[in-house]
Amino acid sequence: MDQFKQISAFVGVASRGSMSATARAEGVTPAIIGRRLDALEERLGVKLLLRTTRRISLTFEGAAFFENCQRILRELADAEGAVSLGGIRPGGHLKISAPAGFGRRHVAPLLTRFIEENPDVTVRLDLSDRIVDLVEENVDCAIRIGELADSSLISIRLGEMRRVVVASPNYIAQFGVPPAPTFLAEHNCLSLRQQRGWTLRVEGEVCVVKVSGQLECNDGAVLHDWALAGKGLAWRSLWEVGADIAAGRLVTVLDEFAAPPVGIHAVVPQRRHLPLRVSLFIDLLKANWRDPAYWAASAGA
Repeated sequence: MDQFKQISAFVGVASRGSMSATARAEGVTPAIIGRRLDALEERLGVKLLLRTTRRISLTFEGAAFFENCQRILRELADAEGAVSLGGIRPGGHLKISAPAGFGRRHVAPLLTRFIEENPDVTVRLDLSDRIVDLVEENVDCAIRIGELADSSLISIRLGEMRRVVVASPNYIAQFGVPPAPTFLAEHNCLSLRQQRGWTLRVEGEVCVVKVSGQLECNDGAVLHDWALAGKGLAWRSLWEVGADIAAGRLVTVLDEFAAPPVGIHAVVPQRRHLPLRVSLFIDLLKANWRDPAYWAASAGA
């Protein structure tokens, strides 16, 4: 019990930056909070907090210990919530990472629904196209699309997505439809700067077809805009261009040569002892993204 009180006092002071505020929250005096912190530092043999009359800050060791203690207290709160009042009530903080464009359209809206259903959970959504280090950056769950590199992380398949070659009706009217991937060399292809080519089926085999054109960019949203403006062909994910296809602003070509769909995955540091808030969020994504009606509704938006 003493160890728990010491850790609780440490997390409270580190979070609030004040012993007085922590004391009020716990219903004790600041002197008791100070004694708990002293006992914790003496037991561990390290300095966790730098305390002056004006401010309190974490040491290097204290910052690392703070993250672990926060996680332990959140998991304890989840465990108590799961059995109290005869039902499940997740709590704590949920940190999610997702690709920028996909996360903006298909993660953020579901997160708002998630917190409506789970009001005791707070959420941070980081949108980035880089591969984050879940352990180093204390991320609970990362959304990734496509083939996953071998790692010690656990992946959960949530759904699948295919990519299509698209162009505006104006471009097609002017330059025609390529009858096969080999004819892409005759077209202005809009490609990502870092892309080796477009993955398509050629003579029954899935391969990367090299493409070229007058315009390239490192931002897929710009390629999308260029395709809408009739500047060329683009190879984009259906989650991005589905609404434009449904509205007739874009048309697909080379559909019979499309590569198989790629997986949409949730990646977590470990499967055992997965916090309740994380497993419920993954269940919500899975229920939506595995339903074809979800993507049909998105395309028609």
